[in-house]
Amino acid sequence: MRFASLGSGSRGNSLLVEVGATRILIDAGFGPRETERRLARLGIAVAGINAILITHEHADHIGGALACARRFSWRMLTTAGTRNAWRNGEAESRFEIIDSHRAFALGDISVEPFPVPHDAREPVQFVLGDGARRLGVLTDAGHVTPHMIAMLDGCDAIVLECNHDLELLDSGSYPPALKRRIAGWHGHLDNDAAGSLLSRIDRTRLRHVIAAHLSEQNNTPERARTALCRPLGCEAQWVGVATQDEGFGWREI
Repeated sequence: MRFASLGSGSRGNSLLVEVGATRILIDAGFGPRETERRLARLGIAVAGINAILITHEHADHIGGALACARRFSWRMLTTAGTRNAWRNGEAESRFEIIDSHRAFALGDISVEPFPVPHDAREPVQFVLGDGARRLGVLTDAGHVTPHMIAMLDGCDAIVLECNHDLELLDSGSYPPALKRRIAGWHGHLDNDAAGSLLSRIDRTRLRHVIAAHLSEQNNTPERARTALCRPLGCEAQWVGVATQDEGFGWREI
């Protein structure tokens, strides 16, 4: 099982996961040409992608999904809430609906969706597996819930939101209303919240931790790494960072 990021941040998100002959994307925030270019950087052709799992309807996660699905004949799977929030009749007809509490299989990949608190209609994140190893993916959540902790407990790898540093957000140039939304109960996880989540799960199997969805204005890779390495008891450089332009290269578990 291996995974890589095409890019992560407010300008577009997409995560690639491969198990055996199955490859899926979590979100498609880039248009077809840019998605094809970023996949090629990872040595993957668009014909090798089986499906897109959509987490929620915000543009940085779905901006390229419909165009990619149409051009490349990819399946699109998401919750009924996300489908209903997507104001496009063609998109609605293309969706395959998933239950946010029910596991299913996509080829060789087991998929466990779980709901998260975010300002979207029915947002979910995922734990993906191959029967022996588990990858937890958690971005776009305003706070940590007991169910999120239970889902990520004992994972072999985690891609975890570190959207902002509270100090940088508070002193930054964003309008007050936007600051409140980002730091709110249904906004985004800050560095310390992400570190707290790691401290509350079983970490004995963890081989990879990647900080993701970093704000380019309100965070730095150094601050995110510092917050995550505390509960891990590791050197800061052991923690990976998904960037907006480069994502991150293949990681294997």
